[in-house]
Amino acid sequence: MKSIQANNYTIHINKESYTYLNNYLKENNFSKIFFIADENTNELCLPKILPLIETEVPFEIIELEAGEENKTIETCTQVWKVLIELGADRKSLIINIGGGVITDMGGFIASTYKRGIPFINIPTTLLSMVDASVGGKNGVDLDGLKNQIGTITNPAMVIIDSTFLETLSQREMKSGLAEMLKHGLIAKKTHWEKFKELAEIDFDSFDELIAESVEIKNNIVTQDPTENGIRKALNFGHTLGHAIETLFLENPEKENLLHGEAIAAGMILESYISLKKGLISNEEYSEIKSYLLSIYEPITFEENDKFDIINLLIHDKKNEYGKVQFALLNGIGNISLNQTTDNELIMNSFKDYNG
Repeated sequence: MKSIQANNYTIHINKESYTYLNNYLKENNFSKIFFIADENTNELCLPKILPLIETEVPFEIIELEAGEENKTIETCTQVWKVLIELGADRKSLIINIGGGVITDMGGFIASTYKRGIPFINIPTTLLSMVDASVGGKNGVDLDGLKNQIGTITNPAMVIIDSTFLETLSQREMKSGLAEMLKHGLIAKKTHWEKFKELAEIDFDSFDELIAESVEIKNNIVTQDPTENGIRKALNFGHTLGHAIETLFLENPEKENLLHGEAIAAGMILESYISLKKGLISNEEYSEIKSYLLSIYEPITFEENDKFDIINLLIHDKKNEYGKVQFALLNGIGNISLNQTTDNELIMNSFKDYNG
């Protein structure tokens, strides 16, 4: 499997990836290596990685609690203190092993510790492989609001080893699939259509679909590293999706949603808005809605939920000049940026979704 060149770093896919990692370690005289993992990846993934790493550099393992609720500045502060206690200096290396929470937060920890030390991401979930692996976005949540604090700092490299997908539940695989479907909807109709026959996909050769999804996102990010233009396309489904995810995360009476589950709902809602703004046809909307609902259980939204979600949009980091910015579909495989809408249309999108 070929490697993919991103902005100032390379994404290596599958077993030969560790050869590149070992070469990188040989070429750089690191003082110490720090592995950041959660309890799951420390148990299931790190034991598979350590025997493949060839180095005499001493290392430490920092284990964090799993879950989006731990993706906070308080967790980062604890890790920064541990790094100081363990003697981490500017010549240290951090290797993040986990899903999007670990790679987002680990990258933020590394990019701010002593004004920045190098880090490598080894994503272990489908979601983090096709999404968090590309683009250099690192960060944490603040008061339950997604990714409010962070940096755009690229890793030294990313290693995608799809054997870790064997550790995932079907629900987690579906969560990652949502981002792959999004990549097809916004930029490559043929990629979207490949998933229409999902039952026939050989998951043993899923690497090719992962690579294609990574390439789609990488092509967008390479054109616009700081999200001033086309990179906003990646926000399709995320404006409402992130608000939905936040609402369910913060409300103790609701069961937490996985990221992809919230984004799938967001894509349906924002496709409806695209329809009503004349950007996609009824046939395209029906195709998107029916296919996504065939994979993801519909979410029940109470009447108050809809108002709470609209209020959460005020805090969306993509807003400009006080206006909520949407990236909407302009036909399957194309996108229309910097779209605004009114609350009535958003409420109608929920009515259609629930209907």
